[in-house]
Amino acid sequence: MPDRPIALDEYPIHQVPLSMRHVATGDRNAYDRCIFHVMDHSGRALLIAGLGVYPNTGVIDAYATLRLGDRLHAVRASDALTDDRLALTVGPLTITVEEPLARLRLTCAADPDDPDGLAYDLTWSAAFPPTWEPHHTQYRGDRLTLEGRRFVQAGTCTGRIRVAGQELAVTAGEWTGTRDRSWGVRPIPGEDGGRAAEERRPEGFHWIWCPVRFDDRFVMVIVQEDADGHRTLNEAVSVRRDGARDVQLGWPHTDISYRPGTRHPERAVLHLTGPDRTPRELTAEMLTSSPLAVGAGYPPADDWQHGTWRGRGWTDRRSYDLSDPAAHPLAAYGVTDHAARFTLDGRTGHGIFEHGSFGRHDPSGFTGYDSVAGEAGR
Repeated sequence: MPDRPIALDEYPIHQVPLSMRHVATGDRNAYDRCIFHVMDHSGRALLIAGLGVYPNTGVIDAYATLRLGDRLHAVRASDALTDDRLALTVGPLTITVEEPLARLRLTCAADPDDPDGLAYDLTWSAAFPPTWEPHHTQYRGDRLTLEGRRFVQAGTCTGRIRVAGQELAVTAGEWTGTRDRSWGVRPIPGEDGGRAAEERRPEGFHWIWCPVRFDDRFVMVIVQEDADGHRTLNEAVSVRRDGARDVQLGWPHTDISYRPGTRHPERAVLHLTGPDRTPRELTAEMLTSSPLAVGAGYPPADDWQHGTWRGRGWTDRRSYDLSDPAAHPLAAYGVTDHAARFTLDGRTGHGIFEHGSFGRHDPSGFTGYDSVAGEAGR
């Protein structure tokens, strides 16, 4: 029977007159996924893990990458989506929701054939309530290619990470965890290509996404701009533990210090504005970096991307040497997540400075896809 009910249909949670095994759109690019960042405060390690469901292509996949020194250790898995939508597990990678919006368990089972491979058992605990991000849309020409809803949250992590003969103790006082949950429509590889896709490539795209945990507040900043600096997505908000009303922090402007000859940020200042119009500076010092196009399956990765069918029970483990940037040229055209130490109002916090700048960006002085800092730009 092609359209039988599933277990979730027992609950009064339907949004449209369809079984919960379906989504409201027939767009093949429909998705529902998450990402976790787990970083130690010294900049020694950055773990990124995620899981995604693509209901209209019948795929579920997951990944984990650990940046430790100059090595990036990656685990990726993909399989056919089943009717059990509460089973957030693919190959060795599992996410268990122990208490919704409060506590989740992240595990990566060890590979018996590779005792030095990546494995972990972590508990992610929320320190602040989840916060909605702005409704996100993105166009290529006149075509809507992305429409997503997201919430973001900051917390702590405890547990163990094992890799390459090392065991890292993850403690709440020395590690920070952030996460993002999103769903909607987002491009999956395989539909577009050739000349039409190339002609829809934007002249420029500039992106900053910063979830930052301080002891007494969580700060979220988002900036998305076109080639001429026109702002298409904007957020700057401070969230308190006690559930008090969020404080908006104005229209952020950014000054980024790039490594010469690259678009790799080393330091950034995000200029915020309090409700009383008092200028405030959120500074970011990059500690370690993980390009999402290497290992994590984000575009323009050429070895695996999210939502692509790899057959049943596909698992891939590998490590990358990040000491030579020339070995991974596509990383320069994808978003990179930087674990960073932040300061604001005399307080020190930790979080992610996610950044991607491609093509022309007039406020930064970049003139095209080949333009880098030192030639043009800050």
